[in-house]
Amino acid sequence: MVDIRNRFLFACAPDSWGVLDYPGPSWNQSYESMLDQMVEAGYTGTELGPYGFFPTDPEILKPQLEKRKLKLLGSFVPVVLSDEASGAVAMERIRKVGHLLSSLNAPFLVLADDQSNDRNHISGRVPKSGEAGLTAAQWKNVGKVVEQAAKVSSDFGLNLVFHPHVATYIETPQECERFFHETSHTGVGLCLDTGHCEYGGGNCAVEADKFKSVLRLVHIKDLDKRILEQARKKKSTFEEAIKGRIFTIVGEGSIDFPEFFRVLEKNNYAGWMVIEQDVKFDETVVPPAESVAASLRYSRGVVEELRSARAS
Repeated sequence: MVDIRNRFLFACAPDSWGVLDYPGPSWNQSYESMLDQMVEAGYTGTELGPYGFFPTDPEILKPQLEKRKLKLLGSFVPVVLSDEASGAVAMERIRKVGHLLSSLNAPFLVLADDQSNDRNHISGRVPKSGEAGLTAAQWKNVGKVVEQAAKVSSDFGLNLVFHPHVATYIETPQECERFFHETSHTGVGLCLDTGHCEYGGGNCAVEADKFKSVLRLVHIKDLDKRILEQARKKKSTFEEAIKGRIFTIVGEGSIDFPEFFRVLEKNNYAGWMVIEQDVKFDETVVPPAESVAASLRYSRGVVEELRSARAS
């Protein structure tokens, strides 16, 4: 039997340093220092973060990763999937990052629906009736765009995975089910983000079990459900909730990670887990280098306890 400690590989990501999707003060941080801190914490991989924060020239980025023995996993690509014009936009974005990712042997391209103002204002409290969701025609367009995205990703040797995301039209467990129904012909996999799943009304252990056949990448994120309930009562946007420190160091929030890891182990999940903590840049209580290290220590501790329980 393969040691469970060898089945789970842990990576980090720039969002734990407050690096947002668009250029701003957070982008002025040294990416070299960030990579050094990842390695010092014990990580063996990293996601690209928003395109343009790390060097986009593979000849520059490759030696930076290699000398630190860090594996590049992939890039996050948000697209308005329900819009008929999204196909061309999605393909342009995928091709832009595809060359960089394939040059560095990154395995994944992480697709998500783009955030919208309408959904941001009801993030975490989307009606189960579906009245605030997509129409049947829009869902069909989602399927078409994902089909195109899967083909282009494959041309670059990338495994396309989908990330259900807060403040988008594919946030809730019901919307995630509809997504995989509409895209079942494309071969797209699931990138399950524990924090976004629970924020959207799901249970990450339940969702991991439900989608075990397509689960290919995991984002480990913890949240404080007390702050989540406050955000719902205040009708906070996703950004306001982040500023309110809804996401915590892994193990200090409300998610039952021992149960989550038990489900993954039961279903023989093997592969990468990206530990993240979405934070507001320059407003963190604990420095990012310390928080990502603490999150990794906790996660490894859970895995060790699970291994010991299986051995006894």
